[in-house]
Amino acid sequence: MKDFRKLQVWEKSHLLALQIYKATTQFPTSELYGLTSQLRRAAVSIPSNIAEGVGRGSDADMRRFLQIAFGSASETEYQLLLAFELKFLTSEQYAQLNQDITEIKKMLSSLIRKLKADS
Repeated sequence: MKDFRKLQVWEKSHLLALQIYKATTQFPTSELYGLTSQLRRAAVSIPSNIAEGVGRGSDADMRRFLQIAFGSASETEYQLLLAFELKFLTSEQYAQLNQDITEIKKMLSSLIRKLKADS
C-alpha cells in the first residue's frame, strides 16, 4: 500500500489548505457560508482526492482522482482571484497563494501525464 503523505504534490496541497484556512479567518463573517466555505472546501478537496486516488490501488483510478484534484485546484485558483478582487486578501497573500496553486497544478498535470504514459 502506498502512503499518500509521501507524495510531494499531496504535501504541498495539504500546506495550501492550511494556509487557506488561516487566510480565510480574516474574511467578513457575512462570507462564512459563502466564499469562505467554498474556498476552504475546494482547497481541502485537492489533497483529499490525491489521498483517495492513492488508496484506490490502480493507476486508472489514481489518474481519475488526480484529474478531480486538478479541477478542484482550478476552482481554488478562481476563488482566490475573486477573494483578492473583493479585497478579502492582501496583494502579498494572493501572490503567495496563487503561486502555490499554480505549482500544485503543474505537479498534478505532470503526474497525470506520467500515469497516462505508464498505462
